[in-house]
Amino acid sequence: MAKPDFWKNNKLYYDLKSYWRNLFGCNVHKLQIDAGFTCPTRDGYIAVGGCIYCDGRGSKLRQQGALPSVAEQIASGKKYYTKQAAKFVAYFQTFTNTYAPVEKLRALYDEALAQKDVIGLSIGTRPDCLGPGVVELLSEYANKYHIWVELGLQSANDQILQFINRGHNFQQFTDAVNLLAGRGLNICVHIIIGLPCENDEDVLTTAKMLAAMPVNGIKIHSLLALDGTVLGEMYKKGSISMISKEKYVSLVADVLEVLPPEMVIQRLTADGYRDIFLAPDWAMNKLDVLNSINKELERRDSYQCKKFSK
Repeated sequence: MAKPDFWKNNKLYYDLKSYWRNLFGCNVHKLQIDAGFTCPTRDGYIAVGGCIYCDGRGSKLRQQGALPSVAEQIASGKKYYTKQAAKFVAYFQTFTNTYAPVEKLRALYDEALAQKDVIGLSIGTRPDCLGPGVVELLSEYANKYHIWVELGLQSANDQILQFINRGHNFQQFTDAVNLLAGRGLNICVHIIIGLPCENDEDVLTTAKMLAAMPVNGIKIHSLLALDGTVLGEMYKKGSISMISKEKYVSLVADVLEVLPPEMVIQRLTADGYRDIFLAPDWAMNKLDVLNSINKELERRDSYQCKKFSK
């Protein structure tokens, strides 16, 4: 299999910027929104404390006090991109953005879509927070707008999911994907490379399982140890070690090789708040990580989908 022509880019993977330019004929940018949601693994509905790597503070806006309205956040975000983007997607990012009654969700999403040049939504959520009413609402929007549903998975290994306190299993994730599929919605899945107790085979198994599912995009994150988290305390006590840059880069390349050519690569590494960042040091230089992934693919004479098989 050769690198696909439809990507229309000079990259070795199908990045989100290229995808949107191909789809809409212009630059599109995400505008991050904190709409004040929490998470069922934080409020006691499923568990407390959240995932072991999450510091629970939410966005920088939330840390500063009362949150501005959705419209205000969009207006503020647009100021940074007026010369770089012609259209925008409102990204409901912080915590679980379908974890509320349907009418509250409708009001928030409608407010975002009413803003000028906002052509769609990207909604970060969990596989266990997508009831029939929520899915029906999202499907309604998909008839008129460009909609992404971003599902946190992290790993297909149930033992790892339990260890990191995700509060759901892989079957629940599969059920959510099947519930969303075929409704005009785009599904993006988040995975983490470098989780405690995870081996190379686990990472590749997760990638291959996603490659066989009706998934349209993926975000690949590096595991970060942050102060104030359970994982951070484990790191400080020396009970876990963090993945090296070389191993991370190699595994990202392995994952990209088995993904289908149409799957949009939305992220290849992770960001963390610098004031609580503990490890790994190499993850603080995002550009270097991205360059290293490109160099590894070039060294292999490889690219996304080179080893993909239906």
